[in-house]
Amino acid sequence: MSLLARGGAVLLLLLLAACGTEYPQNSLSPHSDFAETIHQLYVSIFWWTMFILAVVWIILAWVLVKFRAREGDEKPRQIRGHLGLEIGWTVGPALIVIAIAIPTIQAVFATQRPVSEDAMTIEVTGHRFWWEFHYPEQGITTANELVLPVDRPVNLRLGSPDVIHSFWVPKLGGKRDVNPTVAVREGEDPKYNWLFFTPQETGYFYGQCAEFCGESHAFMSMRVLVETEEDFQAWADRWRESPGALPPAGPEDPEDETELEMAGVPAQADEPDQLEIGDDDPLVAMGRDIFLNQATCLACHAIEGTSAQGDRGPNLTLFGERTTLASGILENNPENLAAWIKDPWAFKPAAAMPGVDYDMQGTAGYWPATALSDEQVRAVAAYLLSLK
Repeated sequence: MSLLARGGAVLLLLLLAACGTEYPQNSLSPHSDFAETIHQLYVSIFWWTMFILAVVWIILAWVLVKFRAREGDEKPRQIRGHLGLEIGWTVGPALIVIAIAIPTIQAVFATQRPVSEDAMTIEVTGHRFWWEFHYPEQGITTANELVLPVDRPVNLRLGSPDVIHSFWVPKLGGKRDVNPTVAVREGEDPKYNWLFFTPQETGYFYGQCAEFCGESHAFMSMRVLVETEEDFQAWADRWRESPGALPPAGPEDPEDETELEMAGVPAQADEPDQLEIGDDDPLVAMGRDIFLNQATCLACHAIEGTSAQGDRGPNLTLFGERTTLASGILENNPENLAAWIKDPWAFKPAAAMPGVDYDMQGTAGYWPATALSDEQVRAVAAYLLSLK
């Protein structure tokens, strides 16, 4: 192959390497002030390296052309040292390092700035192998999909009950370790890592645990949904409206309720898990009854407005609005949800959740197999997807 053909092949490979679609976890596409700071620092260092590369190549080409061996040339004069060159190649790189260090230090302080007074604090907890998000101001707890208002500063308080995780949403910046929360002396506050940023655009942004944490580390993903302030408040209001609670189908007149009680029928308000569904989908009604009364689901999961108040697993309030399940690795639809309920370890080995045919044993305790039939699994899936 000729030199020209080889050069053309290399050029073609370089062009192909530059082609591609928008990557969901592209750190070169900033959408927050934090990410923009890191991106600008990266661009600055990139152009410094290109400048150094150009200088080196130009000098190398000049040397190769000017001092190449020619027929009949005498042995060149031997040079033992050159003070100017030595000063140049010492001072020059030192100045470049200083030029890179100054914006780097500025970026470090910018990303570790004091918390804004109007910032919203969210407690992020990394579990094996899912994410929990608690909003103290709103009294909301959700999982795996973090909802944020655009153009509002956010403070993420990062902690873990088990091993070290790492919170990373490339387009929003950061990559901060989520360390286990250690016991402290009485009167002292636990130590947490913090991540501060302000989302600047609406949309979905993909994230990932960036610290190996066990068998399913690669499947510990997340999504961040950035919405307008109005949409965020509407989401918070829907969460607080207890979507899991279905209205009773009994009489509204208190005297009628008294008559029912005298007949030996308990008032519906006293039995929130036995509410009639009315005109709702029978499959949803069946799934609700299984989830809240027959299966062990409520021992680990919580749904606002119901008796399910477990805290070992993800909070499932408004679960039907989520775009993914199993910590971001599956699209949230009836087929995937049923498959996940039936056999979670098929998708996420060592997940702290029992399947239909096998128990769950591990650091989270012992939970027996659910032993649900295929119809019951579909019913539970239908109920969870109805939570909107």
